[in-house]
Amino acid sequence: MKKKLICTFLCTFVFITLFSITSYADMGPKPSVNIIFENLGDELCYGTLLSKNKSTGPASVYDGETDYAVHSGNYDWAVLDYDEWKAFVDYEDADGYYFLQEGWQINETKALSWTYYPPNSFKILLYFPESGTFVTSGIYETYAFDSYFTVDVSDMSHILVAEKSYDYTWELISLAVRIVFTIILEIGIGILFGFRNRKHLLIISGVNITTQIILNVLLNIINYSSGSMAFTAYYILFEIIVFAIEAVIFSYSLHRVTDKQIKKYVPAVYALIANALSFGTGLLIAHIIPGIF
Repeated sequence: MKKKLICTFLCTFVFITLFSITSYADMGPKPSVNIIFENLGDELCYGTLLSKNKSTGPASVYDGETDYAVHSGNYDWAVLDYDEWKAFVDYEDADGYYFLQEGWQINETKALSWTYYPPNSFKILLYFPESGTFVTSGIYETYAFDSYFTVDVSDMSHILVAEKSYDYTWELISLAVRIVFTIILEIGIGILFGFRNRKHLLIISGVNITTQIILNVLLNIINYSSGSMAFTAYYILFEIIVFAIEAVIFSYSLHRVTDKQIKKYVPAVYALIANALSFGTGLLIAHIIPGIF
């Protein structure tokens, strides 16, 4: 009776974990453009992204209404003082791109990150107030949910050139860690369920290696193109599919490679609990170490 209660509790917990999704308006990660400036000196410098369109998200061009001028004189949170804001507003881009009243001081951080609805088609514009000079780039497009670029500003007599600098090495490390972690966890749970002989472990390992490689490659592609919110949503869907596949394979195969009698429901329950725990643990680690899952 005690074992049945524990099993019922675990199954209920797993069901709630897998199928409960809380929804909030305008929550979750948004696309971003992140730019690192190499060889930028310490002279006061502000940067922005000029947009092909007149608005993106809440950012938009100045419409002539004083109350909607986004500078520190009107809004405490605004980075740009009036003089810097006015300089950007008055700037006329040769390609007709627009200043959307978003700006960052970049001489200290050597970086610019537009993390809330950045323009998809943009130009980089730097302004040096002390000399009153502008330096601009060519036209660039976002290429991922989080797009990364590196700009060498050692020679500002020419147009700025931005190079894509997405961290593919870290993505590959993250992918490998997720796969290895999940396989180890699910083998450990299999041992607790009594699947200890060599053939059991080979079946569990083979199935998990196959499903986890496919699952995690798909999740990496989704995270690259659509971001972590889509990653989580598809993670849930794919885990349900993986559970169903593993439950069928384990129910068919595990009892065939041992003389020990295995109850019919045990492989399916194992697949459910193993996948639910790997899913929940994965999300927990993702919260503790962002980017690893």
